[in-house]
Amino acid sequence: MHLNIIEFFLNTSVAIIMLGMGLSLTIEDFKRIKDEPRSVFLGLLNQLILLPIIAMVLIFLLELKGEYAVGLMLVAACPGGATSNLISNLAKGDVGLSVTLTALSSLITVVTIPFIVNFALIKFMSTDAVIQLPYLSIFLKILLITVIPVVLGMFIRAKHEAFARCMKNPVKIASVLLMAAIIIGAVVINKEKLTNALPLIGPAVIGLNILTMLLGFFSGKLLRLKLKQRVSISIECGIQNASLALAVVGMALTQYEELALVPATYGVLMFGIGGLFAGYFARLVTKYSTE
Repeated sequence: MHLNIIEFFLNTSVAIIMLGMGLSLTIEDFKRIKDEPRSVFLGLLNQLILLPIIAMVLIFLLELKGEYAVGLMLVAACPGGATSNLISNLAKGDVGLSVTLTALSSLITVVTIPFIVNFALIKFMSTDAVIQLPYLSIFLKILLITVIPVVLGMFIRAKHEAFARCMKNPVKIASVLLMAAIIIGAVVINKEKLTNALPLIGPAVIGLNILTMLLGFFSGKLLRLKLKQRVSISIECGIQNASLALAVVGMALTQYEELALVPATYGVLMFGIGGLFAGYFARLVTKYSTE
């Protein structure tokens, strides 16, 4: 019963976070796919393909084993979230692009998360058997806590724009606080295990954070994107939805209890690393504000 309550709270919290994101979106935001295809394509390429590849490289370089390796792949498979949008705002990036990338990646990862997780389970767990994940169940649950709340938020904005605009910032701040509470709760619950695992997980998580943010920024520079766009792509690549990763563990991977340690660690460290990058980017944008 205790686990069911935690799972319910976690899923509800993720749904509220995604609803808040939906309140800041309109159909116009998705026109970026047509109007600014390079920035959207690059952001999705980095986040959906290159990020899991970097996670794989880190797993082999740092010799991560079992559930820690699968946990890192799960984090890499997740989309951005409310935190990435907030940090993009603090970093003076292109917030519209950040929100668009978060929304699009949230839609796509509903399909990709189950497959990446199953690949990681087969690859990194000590078994030769094909692990049968309930794909349809995971798909529907992720759809329920991510895509449907985003669509609902967009519908509310379309019908009651003044209300949505009024609620946009309070909900965004509440979403980040809620996300922080989820992650802190996971850390407290797993405190003993986390202390033992941190020397192994910490370098992998920090490496994933920093390398993906650098990838986002410099790949944008390679394509000669505007500075604000490069900033947002960097943050979208480096700040993943750790709450969703924890929710996936609760929904479908409860038998692999140590999986939760990686997103819990990632969730704590990403705030510090994201904050440092945001401070640097904000000064950079201010200095070169003509871009």
